[in-house]
Amino acid sequence: MNLPCPLDNVRIVLSHTSHPGNIGAAVRAMKTMGLSSLYLINPKLFPDKEAEIRAVSARDILNNARVCSDINEALDGTIIAAAITARPRGLSHDVFDSRQGAQELIGYARENPIALVFGAESSGLTTAEVRKCQITVHIPANPDYSSLNLASAVQVMSYELRMALPEIEQYSQQSSNLASFNDVELFFHHLEQVLIASKFLNPQKPKRLMQRVRRLFSRARLEKEEVKFLRGFLSALDKMK
Repeated sequence: MNLPCPLDNVRIVLSHTSHPGNIGAAVRAMKTMGLSSLYLINPKLFPDKEAEIRAVSARDILNNARVCSDINEALDGTIIAAAITARPRGLSHDVFDSRQGAQELIGYARENPIALVFGAESSGLTTAEVRKCQITVHIPANPDYSSLNLASAVQVMSYELRMALPEIEQYSQQSSNLASFNDVELFFHHLEQVLIASKFLNPQKPKRLMQRVRRLFSRARLEKEEVKFLRGFLSALDKMK
């Protein structure tokens, strides 16, 4: 039996897109490389005629796009997400260029959904959105003019994912045991509550503690059993109050 193509598990997430034409151009870029799953977080205009015109023969992807209210909904069910951003971030996750990032991601997509998250045209991804991702990917460009059109960025990453397909065999067992986005988020919430209850974390002055915690565990690529163990450990601490 042939396994599904890993590209079928790749989710392109566009956050707060302001120009509907860019959505149409993005789905056209996706289809040329064999991607078909589009998630939109609060687009300014959608559905829209301009998106349909720019999509050309990729309107099937456009018609099946899922509109989400926030990034949690867009990443629901994924096991790893990449923030596609050109801006340097403090306390960033692991950072890859577009080729390295595609090679890192494609193995996970063999058995589970993954996501590439792109920000709004004018402002990019918010810090809160980047924190929800496990890795950061940048597209190498002219340092004096590094701003890429949204659809162009989608095209580059879609191409790199397709080119990474021949390398997938080395990742055959990589993703099967990873915890889902949902389970990891529940763990972070549980941990935050325990830290607050123990007075280690002051919710009024959190500084960057939870951001550092997210960075730590994002590097670890938590597995399902590890999340269960950590949640059990936190529950045991709760009972000691």
